[in-house]
Amino acid sequence: MNWFILILAGLFEVGFTTCLSKAKESAGTTATLWWIGFIVSLCMSMWLLSRAIQTIPMGTAYAVWTGIGAAGTATVGILLFREPTDFWRMFFLFLLIASIVGLKFASK
Repeated sequence: MNWFILILAGLFEVGFTTCLSKAKESAGTTATLWWIGFIVSLCMSMWLLSRAIQTIPMGTAYAVWTGIGAAGTATVGILLFREPTDFWRMFFLFLLIASIVGLKFASK
């Protein structure tokens, strides 16, 4: 169950970085809503991470959390913000994902 909580925390990390990027592009009420989304996502991500490290080793949990956030944010950047998808960027993105999966299996 705590691995599911950790994955959810990583997804909220993707949420807060996406909201941060959208907030800087927006103005007025729209920007305020993105900032609220940022704060809610940030709080949820930290709270879920703190729950996950109760049973998952801290170093492993933090590495997986940041890895999910980095891979997820890069994917959102590619899909929503039209960031480049050259060979080396995609190679290292898949390598990061493989490393996250490896950490999960190595922490038994």
